[in-house]
Amino acid sequence: MKFVILGFILMASTAMAQDVAAFEKAELPGLVETYKGIHAHPELSHFEANTSALVAGELRKAGYTVTDRVGVYEDGSKAYGVVGILKNGAGPTVLVRGDMDALPIVEETGLSYASHVTMKNKAGQEVGVMHACGHDIHTTVLIGTARALAATKGQWHGTLMIVGQPSEETVDGARAMLADHLYERFGKPDVVIGLHDGVNIAAGMMGLHPGASQAGASSVDVTIRGIGGHGAAPQAGRDPVVLAAMYVMQIQTIVSREENPQEPVVVTVGDIHGGTKRNIIPDEVKLELTVRTFSEKSRKIVLDGLRQMAIGVATSAGLPPEKMPTVTVVESESTPEMYNDPAMSAKVKALMEKTLGADHVMETAAVMPSEDVGVLGLPGHQIPVVYMSLGAADPAKLAAARAAGKELPGPHTSKFEPVPEPTIATGVKALTAVALGLLQ
Repeated sequence: MKFVILGFILMASTAMAQDVAAFEKAELPGLVETYKGIHAHPELSHFEANTSALVAGELRKAGYTVTDRVGVYEDGSKAYGVVGILKNGAGPTVLVRGDMDALPIVEETGLSYASHVTMKNKAGQEVGVMHACGHDIHTTVLIGTARALAATKGQWHGTLMIVGQPSEETVDGARAMLADHLYERFGKPDVVIGLHDGVNIAAGMMGLHPGASQAGASSVDVTIRGIGGHGAAPQAGRDPVVLAAMYVMQIQTIVSREENPQEPVVVTVGDIHGGTKRNIIPDEVKLELTVRTFSEKSRKIVLDGLRQMAIGVATSAGLPPEKMPTVTVVESESTPEMYNDPAMSAKVKALMEKTLGADHVMETAAVMPSEDVGVLGLPGHQIPVVYMSLGAADPAKLAAARAAGKELPGPHTSKFEPVPEPTIATGVKALTAVALGLLQ
């Protein structure tokens, strides 16, 4: 009896894979056009009004019960989260997540569908906007997967929860949706799945890393104070620009001298502002940092070092107590490490191999970029989360770059360029197959 059941399951899996492949092939041209439209009209975190409306509209067309404007940020403002629910009898609940926001980057790809969008950020500054992290791919794959799963309702049982998540780039989107009682309103899922594209893997390939796969991120604001004055008389004050420069150099020793060399840690100063004119010594300099770690112990070592070294620089300059620097962790823009549940990862890997072939599924390495999708798994990994890697590089360009000892322009750069057709096709095929397999 066991072998009869197993044979039936394998036959059903093969039939499902064929149905999904046929659906994906028919849908691909339209999905590529959807992708190009999203790419050409990106929206920053907290401002995803049009993208969320697109996702909500597509889910409604596919037969989902849709709720939009799901999510509440710490300041009380509403987020642009989208939740589509499709119930299909008794069975597990699978949450499929895709993120929708873009980055404040001026695009330089030269593509015919490149973004020329500018908009004001939360600080009121006019900035260029680009999908430089592939969330346009993610949103398109989410739409395609939602359609495919709705079209194959006869092959699965349970509940689908399709989530269009806002504000991943500021890592407060998932938290905002939970704060708006996501699970209390729509049900608690049995598993959370999603994917992220990248040009370090060829299009047509999928990757997966069980366990801790992406670092936790801590956003840190530092204010270095001084005593301002005339640029021609530096001896009369204490120059915070010089002190900030000393601080930037000194904190690099946290990684090389304070932390265990076997623990991966990154400390990056991504933003620094001070002064108004070349011949005026300002009173303070502000820095924005990102810290990446894989453990709470490492995080504490880095944050303690940032505080101690800031005080040390100020003390060495003879500044009074009221001029001591401040080091503030911005918890609303911080997120824990991304942890792929090992047991569920094994199931997902097997489902992808069955659909794509074992030679198209690889185990990837853990990486330092962060993701807030793990927040949907709740503290202590209460809900298993599996987040896959989707190859997005033109295979020929990737091979040529590697042969030359170079890398293709990656995420968060102005020339990040996924190749649309095979990336979207593989993403929809893989994500749909995984969801179908988990809903059996």
